[in-house]
Amino acid sequence: MATVEFHFDFGSPNAYLAHLVIPHIERRTGTKFDYVAVLLGGVFKLTNNRSPAESLAGIRNKPEYERLETERFIKRHGITRYRRNPFFPVNTLTIMRGAIAARQLGIFERYVDEIYRHMWAEPKKMDDPEILRAALVESGFDPAPLLALAQTDDVKNKRMNTERSVARGAFGSPTFFVGDEIFFGKDKLRDVEEAILASR
Repeated sequence: MATVEFHFDFGSPNAYLAHLVIPHIERRTGTKFDYVAVLLGGVFKLTNNRSPAESLAGIRNKPEYERLETERFIKRHGITRYRRNPFFPVNTLTIMRGAIAARQLGIFERYVDEIYRHMWAEPKKMDDPEILRAALVESGFDPAPLLALAQTDDVKNKRMNTERSVARGAFGSPTFFVGDEIFFGKDKLRDVEEAILASR
C-alpha cells in the first residue's frame, strides 16, 4: 500500500478542516496519514504563490463562493469546532518548529491536536510568546523544553521539509501525497481516499 502524507501548516484553516476529517478516512481505509510540517510562507516564496487572502483581494464574487464552499464542507462532515481566527494571519514559524520538536519529544499527535484547537476552535493569537506559552500550559505541556528544542539548529534545519514538499509539486496547504500522486485542497480528500483504496 502507498504511503500517505499530509503536508500542513497551522496557519491554514483549510488544513485544519482537513485534519478533522483525516481520522475518519484513516478508520475507513486502515491507513495512517504521515503529517509533514511545512512552512506555508516558505512554500509561497519558493513557488511565487500568494495566500488566498491576498490573491482573492478585490475579486468580485469569488471570496463569497470560497466561503460558501467552506460552509458546505463543514456541513458535509458535521464539523462543529471551527471559528475564524480574528488574529489571522498568524506567524506560525514558532508553532511549526514546535511541531518538529514535539515529534522528537514523542508528543506530536497531541501537540498537533492542541495547537489546531488554539488556532481554529478556540482562536488565539498564537504568535504572541506569552499567549503561546499559556496555551501550551493549558494543554498540559511543559513549554520550557518544547520551546527550547524548537529553537535549536537541528529543528530549524528541518526547513528542508518545505523545500522537499515544493520539489514534489506542492504550492500550498493542505497538500496530500498518496505515493507520488499529489492532491491539493481539503475538497480533494474524497479523491485521496479513493487513491488509497486503489493502491492496495
